[in-house]
Amino acid sequence: MRALRWHGKHDVRCDTVPDPVIEDGRDAIIKVTSCAICGSDLHLYDGFMPTMEHGDILGHEFMGEVVEVGRDNRALKVGERVVVPFTIVCGECDQCKRGNFSVCERTNRNHEKAEKVFGHTTAGLFGYSHLTGGYPGGQAEYVRVPCPGPTTHT
Repeated sequence: MRALRWHGKHDVRCDTVPDPVIEDGRDAIIKVTSCAICGSDLHLYDGFMPTMEHGDILGHEFMGEVVEVGRDNRALKVGERVVVPFTIVCGECDQCKRGNFSVCERTNRNHEKAEKVFGHTTAGLFGYSHLTGGYPGGQAEYVRVPCPGPTTHT
């Protein structure tokens, strides 16, 4: 597939990369039909956000069609259209139950880094540095979406 990748400050390229795959039974694969570019993307482009890595896929606001779901995914069906915001939320932790989705306790796989820089963890975010989980973003043909039930909107 083709994806927009960060190669360094002011160096973004459209590259060919492997298609995403289901990693967890709750995952879904989304075929991206449109995505947004916002001011936060410019922070990455300008090198303002730490912990970006050469080859990271950008884009944290996208929509598309569900093309595959994991065996334990009961939230989405193949063929559904979804909007995916940049936060990845589990919907089950204490913070999610309180409605504090931006600080989901389970989705940032690099929460130790975020705690050192921000003083607290954040939710995992699509396409927005390894401080927020290092998840590939939506400026690609396909995206793996973990926890798609609470993360997506149909």
